[in-house]
Amino acid sequence: MSKQINVALIGNPNTGKTSVFNALTGLNQKVGNYPGITVEKKEGICKLPRGVKAHIIDLPGTYSLNASSLDENVVIELLLNKNDKDFPDVAVVVSDVENLKRNLLLFTQIKDLEIPTILVINMADRMAYKGISLDIPYLEKELKTKIALVSTRKKQGIDELKQLITNYKDVSAEPCLNASEVDIDYFNRLRKAFPNQLLYKLWLVITQDVNFGKIDRNEVEALNDFKTKSKADLKRLQQKETIKRYQFINNVLKVGQTIDSSQAKDLRTKLDRILTHKVWGYLIFFFILLTIFQAIYDWSSVPMDFIDSAFASLSEWVKDKLPDGAFTNLLAEGIIPGLGGIVIFIPQIAFLFLFISVLEESGYMSRVVFLMDRVMRRFGLSGKSVVPLISGTACAIPAVMATRNIESWKERLITILVTPFTTCSARLPVYLIIISLVIPEGRFLGLGYQALTLMLLYLLGFGAAVGSAYILNKILKIRSKSFFVVEMPNYKLPLFKNVTLTVLEKTKSFVFGAGKIILAISIILWFLASYGPGDNFNKAEELVTKAYASQDISEDELQQHVASFKLEHSFIGITGRAIEPVIRPLGYDWKIGIAIVSSFAAREVFVGTLATIYSVGSDDEATIKNRMAAEVNPILGGPLFNFASGISLLLFYAFAMQCMSTLAIVKRETNSWKWPSLQLVFMSGLAYVVALIAYQFLK
Repeated sequence: MSKQINVALIGNPNTGKTSVFNALTGLNQKVGNYPGITVEKKEGICKLPRGVKAHIIDLPGTYSLNASSLDENVVIELLLNKNDKDFPDVAVVVSDVENLKRNLLLFTQIKDLEIPTILVINMADRMAYKGISLDIPYLEKELKTKIALVSTRKKQGIDELKQLITNYKDVSAEPCLNASEVDIDYFNRLRKAFPNQLLYKLWLVITQDVNFGKIDRNEVEALNDFKTKSKADLKRLQQKETIKRYQFINNVLKVGQTIDSSQAKDLRTKLDRILTHKVWGYLIFFFILLTIFQAIYDWSSVPMDFIDSAFASLSEWVKDKLPDGAFTNLLAEGIIPGLGGIVIFIPQIAFLFLFISVLEESGYMSRVVFLMDRVMRRFGLSGKSVVPLISGTACAIPAVMATRNIESWKERLITILVTPFTTCSARLPVYLIIISLVIPEGRFLGLGYQALTLMLLYLLGFGAAVGSAYILNKILKIRSKSFFVVEMPNYKLPLFKNVTLTVLEKTKSFVFGAGKIILAISIILWFLASYGPGDNFNKAEELVTKAYASQDISEDELQQHVASFKLEHSFIGITGRAIEPVIRPLGYDWKIGIAIVSSFAAREVFVGTLATIYSVGSDDEATIKNRMAAEVNPILGGPLFNFASGISLLLFYAFAMQCMSTLAIVKRETNSWKWPSLQLVFMSGLAYVVALIAYQFLK
């Protein structure tokens, strides 16, 4: 039986920690949440020499063990709690060769916890470019560690790192320096009071609100005696500690690192001047967005048409080949069309994640955050709010979680409340199918009308988020101060492996997350649409045949009328008719109403629901798009999905909450039902009013 060791991957943001994690774990990774909190947790398995397996946990990025946000607390709480199942046998601190001085602060703090710690110096391929040379044996001696020089881009150093992790018992757990010298008397008293506890661990618990793990209650109460120093005094001691660490780091790097500035070729400064310019920066960002949305349409049209036709053919094949009966109908009219309604959008969603991943990997996204801080400040948000708002284009749930790195509670609460306005990937299927039905395919200045419409919907969502933030900033009387610090990483060509893993992981989670819901809802909807109470449903064929007896219609037409009559008098038809008066002023019929109600489970269910409803009782091999295009408005005549009703639907989904999971996560993050309830009422009310005005004006 092979042994498994725990490895904690720790480092500052933008040191290439994710690249190292991907290089070690490949596809053997999964994403979840830390127990009890909604901070993303990435973990994977790495096979090491001699049959050893490493369970690698990628901790949230942090600059030091002096936590200022909730996600940074995760790092400290794991490193302090030896009883945690993920407590590391060895810590791997990832640093960036160009920012070694700053990265080593965190390294020296972790060493004080007496955990065997390996130092990874990443991006080693840039050393020659930047004129940097390192004396590795000297650095290993002074820092009391083992060092792996790694370049994930050139695939160098990963095998050496695996070897060091395997032999982690040979790595020194001794601290680099004696940080307690900042106040010898205070730390001596602390050492005497708790002879069995690690001194630096005690210091972290005193200065921060973190979970100490399983420790005797009397010891915790005794520890409170050491909080007699005021907060200001403790803060001053922390600052003295930081200065002492940097003095040590400077002395080590004076000998261990040489930088020949004449060799450094700095293109970064020139690019930053353009990309963060107060005019050109915004224009370039706008142009990039336009290009992305146009590419999403142009590149995905062929695979989408293929998937749409394939699912329509599969439904027809199932009906032809399997014996008649309820199970065949469930497969052909419920499950297959429902799943087809989500699978068809895989190409566009994958392309969206591809572009976002490339922007993040290249270092450009940090420039966007810096650029948008200028705008955000005016609306009661900070530049850090841009990260949740942009990640909201994938899904609002991790976006709401991402607010944990915002220090100010007021800014964090506002960001949580407005993030669901951002157009997420779940809205994309609704937008794409409606846009394809009601917006013509022409072009303006080389850009398609459909791509421009999609771009406008994204901008509308972002505008609604920012506008709502402005109102909330004026209304909420919460006092809090904040500061904004963003690191500008170096520009780099995105690593193909990282981008591929990100696209696969995010697309898989979207498809399987939505797929489970759609599968369950498709089965329920098929049942509700295939059965009904009373004679109107049970004797539908007899009643319809009698009604059309005087008319000369074909058998196929008669069967279509029977199927339509049965659908209207099924359980789902009766439910739809009941809610129709509420949605009729928006230009919707009862079938759209059912789709809107069921999509509260997840927005993308809208298309799957319509695919299921339109397939029940239908024998033709039409695609979901063709069936929607053929729907007739029962009152006004003409296509049901026309320009007025289409724009009304697009605007409804642009503003509506329509996501049960997001409400649950907002409740969890705010620890109250008050905020998600207000969110639901406000967003749903706004969506209804805007959709009503749009339809009444355009019809």
